[in-house]
Amino acid sequence: MTAYDAIVLAGGAARRLGGADKPGLRVGGRSLLDRVLAVCADAGTTVVVGGRRPTRRPVVWTREAPAGGGPLAALDAGVRQTAGDRILVLSADLPFLAEETVRSLLTEAGTGAWEGAMCTDPGGRDQPLVAAYRAEPLRRELALLATEHGSLAGLPLRLLTAELAMARVEAGPLASFDCDTWEDLATARARIREHGTVLDEWITAVKNELGIELEVDTDVLLDLARDAAHGVARPAAPLTTFLVGYAAAAASRGQSPEAAAEAVAEAARKAAALALRWEEETEAGGETGTP
Repeated sequence: MTAYDAIVLAGGAARRLGGADKPGLRVGGRSLLDRVLAVCADAGTTVVVGGRRPTRRPVVWTREAPAGGGPLAALDAGVRQTAGDRILVLSADLPFLAEETVRSLLTEAGTGAWEGAMCTDPGGRDQPLVAAYRAEPLRRELALLATEHGSLAGLPLRLLTAELAMARVEAGPLASFDCDTWEDLATARARIREHGTVLDEWITAVKNELGIELEVDTDVLLDLARDAAHGVARPAAPLTTFLVGYAAAAASRGQSPEAAAEAVAEAARKAAALALRWEEETEAGGETGTP
């Protein structure tokens, strides 16, 4: 049976953003929606509740009834498209949500008597749209609320979480950071460009854009680029790293991502050794009798 399904809520009027298409706004060159979809890429089924828009990977689209009916109605619409034992539920405006947080939520949601797990922010506030739920009690409580109130439209999410045994997961200050205002968006865009994080953000964005699922040691590639630039010529750095990637792809065709990563590392080692030999010859070129 599917380990988990994911529901991403991408509706809402975005009033504090002047009605802008919030899920389509970009942080680090990727839409907010795509950033969220990237952290649940291994879900059995991923349902996006909201208007159709381009995404980097296939999803199931649905809409709440009535349109604009609020998060509980949207969640119910999404649940109807799922079959997994656990359901990950996320809003579409979480630029810094990490896979580690998703794993923690899913683990806690399936542990003991807990019926779900949700993040708490640094102020101790619950975040029911950064959460994982066991499917059976989630379906049960949605049905009970719909019967009690006649409809789920306009109801707050706290009515749902109040009826479920929810574990709390403290995942750091950024896990539940959302972009509700233009100031929030500017903060998110500035943060990913901070020293110490910009390189990881860029590499992740490039891999997402190219459809690459490959973990490589970036330090190895950076060292290679440095050696090629210093020992040969500055333009040698990007050209050499391109050739390393090409060679690694040819050597690992049809193999696992782990084999591909090792092929990159091996090709980088060979190219780095060549660059060092090249540099040694250059430095020794003026010495009489040098072989």
